[in-house]
Amino acid sequence: MPLAPSLTTAAMLRHSLTSWWPVECWPQVFNKLIRRYKYLEKGFEEEIKKLLLFLKGFTESERNKLAMLTGILLANGNISASILSSLFNENLVKEGVSAAFAVKLFKSWINEKDINSVAGSLRKVGMDNRLMELFPANKRSCEHFSKYFTDAGLKELSDFARNQQSIGARKELQKELQEQMSRGDPLKEIIAFTREEMKKANLSEQAMIGIIWTCVMSSVEWNKKEELVTEQAIKHLKQYSPLLKSFTSQGLSELSLLLKIQEYCYDNIHFMKAFQKIVVLLYKADVLSEEAILKWYSEAHLAKGKSVFLEQMKKFVEWLKNAEEESESDEEEAD
Repeated sequence: MPLAPSLTTAAMLRHSLTSWWPVECWPQVFNKLIRRYKYLEKGFEEEIKKLLLFLKGFTESERNKLAMLTGILLANGNISASILSSLFNENLVKEGVSAAFAVKLFKSWINEKDINSVAGSLRKVGMDNRLMELFPANKRSCEHFSKYFTDAGLKELSDFARNQQSIGARKELQKELQEQMSRGDPLKEIIAFTREEMKKANLSEQAMIGIIWTCVMSSVEWNKKEELVTEQAIKHLKQYSPLLKSFTSQGLSELSLLLKIQEYCYDNIHFMKAFQKIVVLLYKADVLSEEAILKWYSEAHLAKGKSVFLEQMKKFVEWLKNAEEESESDEEEAD
């Protein structure tokens, strides 16, 4: 008995490509069949994978139907996105069959769901970082991928792939930075390397300062005692303040750093009382300006630990405001 339904799914999949029935009807048929015979689910996915490996044996019309059908089956959850691995077959990729098929497939899939749902399914099986493999090695770039799929009317997929590449580049950069800090490489070399990688990955200074802060704070084993960790943090950050200063040339970058510090001190309970001392240190080191600190204090802070951190900063902010008023007064007298 188990053999008949198994043969049926294989035969029906092939029949669906030549049938006069609309493609949209077939997923319902397969769904009912799989629901009735649960053990067919894995076999059904394997059949799809086999069909995709032999795309060159189908006519263009049959390939289009299969792409639409596969997209709907993916949207319905009848099969997983792991089936896309068949499209990375060297011969299919080389002749452009994979990329052309993927356009039809993703259009069908996104038409049934949205890009967020598609992205989630791709991530679930590790396909989110493999989409570039739809193209030959010499065309495997974000620029080529983006143009190809944008021209085909799939800008949302292009944006997703670009974002994934950016995430991958950030992870690699973070890993390398942490290794350089662990080795104790000279700050001058670390700064030069970071600038070059920032340019390559097309990262903003705001994004870069967030990565640097994470690396700096991850490069040391912190003391578990609250009364000792502040002193340790000040000493450590003083060492890396030239690096932080190199990537806070803009007001937005300074605010981004302040928010990262706030978040870190809130998430790491031993640092709750260290926030004010860290900010004052970075102010004295010309990493943070009074404008950025005052803006953070008045309107740009996070909700995390808000009352605690604002209270810590109260006296220093008052001092900054008084210093600013005295400076303005001196300027008026000079005029």
